[in-house]
Amino acid sequence: MASQVLVAANRGPLSYALAEDGTLSARRGGGGLVSGLSAALAEQPDAVWVCAALSEADREAVRRGVSEPGVRMLDIDPAVYDDAYNGIANSVLWFTHHHLYDVPREPVFDAAFRRQWDSYVAYNRAFAQALAAEAAQGACVLVQDYQLALVPGQLRELRPDLRIAHFTHTPWASREFLDMLPDDIRMQLVWGMLGADLLGFHTWAWAVNFITGAQIDDASGVADGSSPSGSAERGVWHRRMKADGSGYGERRFTEVTQFPLGVDADELRALAHRPEVDDKLAELRAQAAGRKTIVRVDRTELSKNILRGLLAYRELLTTRPEWRGRVVHLASAYPSRQDLQVYRDYTASVRELAAEINAEFGTEDWEPVLVSVKDDFTRSLAAYRMADVALVNPVRDGMNLVAKEIPVVSEAGCVLVLSTGAGAYEELRRDALTVNPFDVTQTAEALHEALSMPDAERADRTKRLAAAATALPPSQWFKSQLTALTS
Repeated sequence: MASQVLVAANRGPLSYALAEDGTLSARRGGGGLVSGLSAALAEQPDAVWVCAALSEADREAVRRGVSEPGVRMLDIDPAVYDDAYNGIANSVLWFTHHHLYDVPREPVFDAAFRRQWDSYVAYNRAFAQALAAEAAQGACVLVQDYQLALVPGQLRELRPDLRIAHFTHTPWASREFLDMLPDDIRMQLVWGMLGADLLGFHTWAWAVNFITGAQIDDASGVADGSSPSGSAERGVWHRRMKADGSGYGERRFTEVTQFPLGVDADELRALAHRPEVDDKLAELRAQAAGRKTIVRVDRTELSKNILRGLLAYRELLTTRPEWRGRVVHLASAYPSRQDLQVYRDYTASVRELAAEINAEFGTEDWEPVLVSVKDDFTRSLAAYRMADVALVNPVRDGMNLVAKEIPVVSEAGCVLVLSTGAGAYEELRRDALTVNPFDVTQTAEALHEALSMPDAERADRTKRLAAAATALPPSQWFKSQLTALTS
């Protein structure tokens, strides 16, 4: 049966496990976004979630024709998937959008890159073809994230009757960084996105970057950042050259806007008060021994700025010796993309710097940094609950939901130290202590101010932060996009 509402994302709402006897079992995915989208889709008759098979067990399920209601999993050749996901999405697009390149050395766009880009095109085409096959006439398709940036354009060619939205969970690159891409690749990327009727970003800043970068006038077509005459909508007018080169096709408008993803307060608090979290909380409190706590929870992702955060903490202990023995930095750093050498090196640097701080300042009864470089969500939730200060200082990021989650869960109230590079900055800056992500001294001073803040002010700020953080929880976030797409 054809579907009226479809979601496309690299990761699906479930994964499969393959037992020794060959039995397959399905397990629901975790995380607020999966939960929110699953809840929203449950309200849509015959909705379908199209995703990639990520493991050998997933691929085996596809080969056997095993499927769960409302899920279409794609068995994409593992070599093609690796080139598309690791070679392009994680090593090129992620670095471009987050401005992470060490410019004297990278990027390098050579023959190997072109081969990987061909895989990225093929990977996106597999999604576009599956969506075209599953969608009812005039259906709504909501495509998720930078891994699938070409899908809207490819799907538009296959099914011009569809209403198509794309949401990017990362920042969008400034024109300076977008122009680092080879001209033809940049054109493919922009035209792929412009296949959508609606483009969403976490913040207006990222939306503006897209509009600015989409101003094109070349052989493939024309696009500019103007809006319809007399309209309050903002976006891009564009028209493509016809395939036969006989002239331009229909002029179309792609709306570009923001949908700032929030957190589900009830679900998050329920997760944070499970017995296993209570046990971990008791353990962490024993380790902290009544001291103030500075909490951060991140993947060991280059954009998260963990090293400068640790340097700021070290400077705090150096310049404000009154905090020695009176504060503990609880740092959870989940390993990320360890199949890439640069990420393995970064993770090792986090461990090494934490050890240096402990060696420099630690005493027999005080370990200044309690760092956990492993995926331990239970520990993270426990740390949320006992946070006096939350440190979220990315150099550049899509949203940084941690900045929203900690104020919702913190039991005694927390002060948020937030960098201007966080996607959550515009929403939360009025009640946070904001810092330049590159300014270690300013961050150290903000940590001192946060630790010194009176309880009443800290409680008031936390209340307002929590209200802002829960304004658009995942289910409502999805519904607002669907409403915008159909209105």
